Amino acid sequence: MAEVRTVPVPVDRAAVEALSARLDEPAWMRQGRLAAWEALGRLAPPSPADEEWRRTDPAVLSVDGLQPGGPDPDGPLPEALADLLGRWASPAGVLVHRNVRAVRASVDPALAARGVVVADLPAAARQHPDLVRRWWMTEAIRPQDGYLAALHAAAGTGGAVVAVPDGVEVAAPILVVTWIEGDRLILAPHLLVVAGRASRLTVIAATGSAGEGSALTVPAVEVVLDEGAHVRLVTLHQAGPHVREVGVIRAVLGKDSALHTLQAALGGRVTKLRVESILAGPGASSEMLGLVFGDDHQHVDIHTLQEHRAPHTLSDLLYKNAVRDRARSVFSGLIRVHYGAQKTNAFQANRNLILSEGAKADSIPNLEIMANDLRCTHGSATSRLSEEHLFYLMSRGVTRSQAVRMVVEGFFAEVLDRVPLEPVRELLAERIEAKMAV
Repeated sequence: MAEVRTVPVPVDRAAVEALSARLDEPAWMRQGRLAAWEALGRLAPPSPADEEWRRTDPAVLSVDGLQPGGPDPDGPLPEALADLLGRWASPAGVLVHRNVRAVRASVDPALAARGVVVADLPAAARQHPDLVRRWWMTEAIRPQDGYLAALHAAAGTGGAVVAVPDGVEVAAPILVVTWIEGDRLILAPHLLVVAGRASRLTVIAATGSAGEGSALTVPAVEVVLDEGAHVRLVTLHQAGPHVREVGVIRAVLGKDSALHTLQAALGGRVTKLRVESILAGPGASSEMLGLVFGDDHQHVDIHTLQEHRAPHTLSDLLYKNAVRDRARSVFSGLIRVHYGAQKTNAFQANRNLILSEGAKADSIPNLEIMANDLRCTHGSATSRLSEEHLFYLMSRGVTRSQAVRMVVEGFFAEVLDRVPLEPVRELLAERIEAKMAV
């Protein structure tokens, strides 16, 4: 008897199969994609009644009239994309997608000889099937986790795999870029990062676009750290003014591993992200940094999770949001400490700066504590520009606009100073300067 669906499925089976064929996925990956598509019919889509969606209209996920994957652009790289790639002189690896198509894929030959993988996801599934089958959407993110995960798995448009074997240290960053070109597209890129025991690496993941094209992206990033691994992950969200992005970034940390993340949300029309660190092994530590600057009518909604499942773990979160014009930022952070996760240290701070009367910032810090031998702090603060501070700076000979710019730069400095990557700091400083100049 045919299965009775309870909710509408936003993409049809033919489109799902066409995407799989276009990407030349192996049969097992296609089967997983179709299973996720079937699951969509059993999962309720987000509702305004859901706490997570109270401040963002679920209509942001509408796929009406959108083309899965979009065209395959050709010709020279767009100027903005070339500029982004040119900021790193000697990266350890580079993978660039223009929509679905991987147009550049390289890895340092010496690192490749030691087993480092930087590859397009479907290609990696064919060339390294054991690696991808073991980790792709099996532990950090799974299609059965909910509607968004299932939609991502069903409508996936490829992505990237970065894997570093046990004991290998990658000194230079690995760049993974998804560039959106065209109009009325839906893209669901996936980034899988696997760090072996006692390995070290830095990954810069960027999503961008230029022009007035509209798109919905449903990205997923999953990071798996084995015992003693050290990973730094920077995600740059700088798409054009008509791009909606709804995604999840989740990391699972093993024993004595360390993860440093930075989420920088500066572009797009709507950005809604879940950013989660699952400290699963004793001695694991996670630093979570965030930088949000919204202007015009931008809407940025970020939910974070610091989940301590093991004892002797540490998490430290600092998110700073600035909004101007009619922009709105939402930060909702949760520290969850499980039974038995004694000797936990968890810290959470969110600071918001409102630059215009029409702008708005929401901050919702939360704690769920099920252990009794730990230190946890959380707090948030929201402030407006101080006329007294501006007057002081203007009395030193600067204009009001220069004074405001100096205040904003100082506000974000605490985050940027904790990122030991000069090209990242320079890029973000330029983007902030450009927003202030409008």
